[in-house]
Amino acid sequence: MFVQNGREARLDELVVADATRSTTLSTRDGGVRIGTIEHVLAAFAGASVRRDVRVVLDGDEPPLADGGAAAFFDAIARLAVPPSEPELVVVRAGEVRVGESVYSFSPGDSVEVEVSIDFDDARLAPSATWDGTPADFRDRIAVARTFGFAYEVEALAARGLASHVAPESVVVVTDENILHAGRAFLADEPARHKLLDLVGDFFAHGGPPRGRIAAHRPGHRATHDAVARSLNEGIMDRRPRR
Repeated sequence: MFVQNGREARLDELVVADATRSTTLSTRDGGVRIGTIEHVLAAFAGASVRRDVRVVLDGDEPPLADGGAAAFFDAIARLAVPPSEPELVVVRAGEVRVGESVYSFSPGDSVEVEVSIDFDDARLAPSATWDGTPADFRDRIAVARTFGFAYEVEALAARGLASHVAPESVVVVTDENILHAGRAFLADEPARHKLLDLVGDFFAHGGPPRGRIAAHRPGHRATHDAVARSLNEGIMDRRPRR
């Protein structure tokens, strides 16, 4: 349950209103509209918590916090809410292409996620995986910080955005250096953050599913489209709510 400006909305009452660079969810009447929600959703997915929690927002979007999902995961873990199974399940092998993004699905007994990226930069490792467990998510995925390239930061600054972001929360890739503060940067951190975003976007639809997902060059809009198409094509199915 999400609460914003005194209005409540369940996750299944929210739809994707925008997926440009991040995910914005909204009720159909626009009374509740939450921007950049994917990190919070990823924390819930990583902790396998899908019910019995209220998220109260003071503003239009959650804070960037640590740049990943660790702070949100730890807050959820302290609630000691019992874990629950995802609503989505991969029922047959299949592939969905959305532009340059490719999503491959295969059935399995547990959640498994792999992401591959291609930024044409030898300094950045090309892939990351998650074994579906909360421990692995907290140790490796939740700590992966938001990242961007120098030209993106300049464009945001020109629009008056990203002016209050803590240096410890972001990684900036330039032609000469990889700029960061706080903990050490590891070559696969961008791939792990892409995986974090993917998991959060799938959670908006009841996932990530039981089964295996391998996503090549995923993006927010492409992921939401891939979920819809995989359901329409019978690659994934939805379990009844319990």
